[in-house]
Amino acid sequence: MQPTTSFWPTALSAHAHEVDLLLIGLVGLCALLTLPVFVALGWFAIRYRRGSAASRTPRRRRNWKLEFAWALIPFGLVLVFYVWAGEAYFELRRPPGDALEIAVVARQWMWKFQHPGGQREINELHVPVGQPVRLSMSSQDVIHSLYFPALRIKQDVLPGRTTFQWFQAERAGVYHLLCAEYCGTAHSEMRGEIVVMEPAAYEAWLARQGADLTLAERGATLFRSYGCSGCHEHSEVVRAPSLHGIYGRPVPLASGEIVTADDQYIRDSILLPMQHVVAGYRPVMPSFAGRIPEEDLVQLIAFIKSLARAEDHRP
Repeated sequence: MQPTTSFWPTALSAHAHEVDLLLIGLVGLCALLTLPVFVALGWFAIRYRRGSAASRTPRRRRNWKLEFAWALIPFGLVLVFYVWAGEAYFELRRPPGDALEIAVVARQWMWKFQHPGGQREINELHVPVGQPVRLSMSSQDVIHSLYFPALRIKQDVLPGRTTFQWFQAERAGVYHLLCAEYCGTAHSEMRGEIVVMEPAAYEAWLARQGADLTLAERGATLFRSYGCSGCHEHSEVVRAPSLHGIYGRPVPLASGEIVTADDQYIRDSILLPMQHVVAGYRPVMPSFAGRIPEEDLVQLIAFIKSLARAEDHRP
């Protein structure tokens, strides 16, 4: 693991290198704009410390070109960094389509990670080198914030919402992961490690974990045990819409709105079913708020997403 006393943390991704370059450039620009002012202040304080016989009468003529220049040139330079930083920010909201999706559940005071194959780990995250990784995150209790110093990324993890972050680590090793939002008395202990491995080593690690069911298969079991299949599967009395192929597609609501069936929509439909009533169906689904653990909710969402993939591959 990288020493905590290192002056500059290791840059583990292309995004981290870009953030470092952005920071160095911005600090350099600030120095370029402010240093001449402080030098001039010091020089004039010494040069004219005893005063002079110069006329103090205000001048009526002003150099508008000079005043516009020293206002617009710094503004234009700062605007370059604004656009640059904005592009870097929005790039983190556009994960590649082939990203490995890992579910994250935060709780006081630990991080729980669930891999697609069903492998689970606490306060330790194993990922392969050179593979885009998309984190789907939610909190079981209060606001947390998942922070990877070596990746230069941080994302709040909120109760009742699903937030996302993605990265692509380019160097094998063991690095820190932290909670960057004060979340209670043991906040300082809510830390762990991200273990970046070569792809072959990562596959071997997955095999050693011995998961019996994938994340989606666990969700399928829960789908039946919570009684969801009684209404959402094909039956003689259809009381709820089918979930096959629904993920990622537009859903017309009884209110006249059309929403996209993403992770947040599925979460809200389970916990707050009266909020999104599908057009053509009666509002009869009970709320599961307070009745379903966060990890079960993550697995149910994974199952419903797998139904969409299975629908896409049907002949």
